[in-house]
Amino acid sequence: MSNNEKRLSQYIDSLNEEKKPKEHGLLDSTPEMEDLFEAVRQVRSLRQPVLPGKDYPEKLAQNVALQYKQYSSVNKVKRNWFISAAAVAVVLVVAIILNFVIPLNKGNIVYAMEQAYKGIKAYHGVLEISTTNALGQKSMQGKLEIWADKLGHYYVKELEGTQQGLITANNGQKKWQLRPEQKEVTIYSAFPDPYRFTFELGKEIDDIKNALKSEVVGEEVISGRKAAVLEVYPQGGVPYKLWIDKETKLPLQKQSGMQNALQYTTAYTKIDFNELIPQELMEYNLPEGFKETNTQPEQMVSNMIEAQQIIGFAPKVPEIVPSGYSNYNITVELETKTVKLNYIAKDQVKNIVILEGKANKEFKPASTAVLGKIGSNAVEVQSPIQEGLGILGGAGPYAGNTDLKSIRWQHEGLEYAVFGNAPLDEMIGFVNSLKVGDIQIPAAESRIQEKPQVEVPVNIEAEENDQKSADAGHSPWKLDPVFVAQVYVSLKISPEGIQGDYPIKYEELSVTQNTGIDALIEVNASNTPIGKVYLKKLVRQDSTGIWTVVGYDPIIQ
Repeated sequence: MSNNEKRLSQYIDSLNEEKKPKEHGLLDSTPEMEDLFEAVRQVRSLRQPVLPGKDYPEKLAQNVALQYKQYSSVNKVKRNWFISAAAVAVVLVVAIILNFVIPLNKGNIVYAMEQAYKGIKAYHGVLEISTTNALGQKSMQGKLEIWADKLGHYYVKELEGTQQGLITANNGQKKWQLRPEQKEVTIYSAFPDPYRFTFELGKEIDDIKNALKSEVVGEEVISGRKAAVLEVYPQGGVPYKLWIDKETKLPLQKQSGMQNALQYTTAYTKIDFNELIPQELMEYNLPEGFKETNTQPEQMVSNMIEAQQIIGFAPKVPEIVPSGYSNYNITVELETKTVKLNYIAKDQVKNIVILEGKANKEFKPASTAVLGKIGSNAVEVQSPIQEGLGILGGAGPYAGNTDLKSIRWQHEGLEYAVFGNAPLDEMIGFVNSLKVGDIQIPAAESRIQEKPQVEVPVNIEAEENDQKSADAGHSPWKLDPVFVAQVYVSLKISPEGIQGDYPIKYEELSVTQNTGIDALIEVNASNTPIGKVYLKKLVRQDSTGIWTVVGYDPIIQ
């Protein structure tokens, strides 16, 4: 081994032993050797690799030194260029080794999953669902055959379980559910679709991408496939495990945390990838002897004149359809006399719907909604939708759908709602295109300017525990600022405890401001010592965050 080879090998050995190399900073080192030392330091700063063998550093040093020796007779400019290139090559080679040898971290495994998912168009699999109780006893819950594509179309058939034979399908134009025992087919609107079959690959990748953190905790063989095991810590809820196929880089199995003494495991025992879902599965046909029911009777119309004749008023249409979208149909909900303008993006995934109907009651925003303005009218913004759209009469099928956002308001006797699975700024573009006034929504970081006359001390540790309880589904009322205010004011009236009904009714409180982080509730009751309640999301500032009372304004008698 030459002197330069030996020095480079010793340099690498010292770094691997977490020691400062003796050669570091020596004045007798040539510029070429300093370039190589720098390259090695950059590689080492990435992460300590598990090298293929003990002789790897020596072989690496010999190889680089050999290249250096072969080109040592070249003029200085070329030599410097080669050494720099060699240094970059060392970094790239070892970086590649890092990716293949050491376990993937969240950043690169999520990237690998995203890239793998981009490369498929449709998939077909058999999914098994089982539970494990606190005693470790396992029970099979069901087996599903799943066909799905990236456009949101799917065909799901229950092979085993309590609903054996049940088929649920959505071809983008129509959604239906076939129940063989009842000999009945129920028709639903294709969009929005609150149904999500268990373990949808695209959704699992989005969830891990948005998680607080995830880490590789081991490797296992699932359904004959080698898989990396990830521990995922979601924004809300308890941690869960996800098994990623090391070959395809796609999810194979998911195991929930233990909740209410049960743990769910969903696993693809078979999965393959296709160009599309078989056409015969995506064509709706009423089987002989079956009857058809329609939960939301809709009539498709060819133009707005036909819609007007059914609903009895002239609906507004966007003056200019926002870029990237096109109208694919117009329907009328016959029971509510509501017109639906359905728009789809070029990616065939994002959908935005404009609903217009007569306002049959006073506008009352959802208690969990962010409040804004359209002209002089109040506007309700839900992201995601947590309460039903008033225009549809109650909760309807949309409440609780975490993929959907909505903007709702009233104007000149009509009620409007724009909702969909697109980014909020694109939905705002549709609102503004209706020309009923410019929409103004509080920025995420905005705060209520009013200050409470009386500040309420907060036990942050107790609030963090309440947040965990809400994440587990045990205290949903803490997600509603009106309910939190109702409890607080009622306890001020009855500090010894509440027996029976609350002394302050829910309907006697109204949200006057809500930025999504701060809220101001007005109390409209004759028996209250409090006129206004100030609330804030202290633990988590998103739709899953709980509300905490931080102050109030007393009523001066």
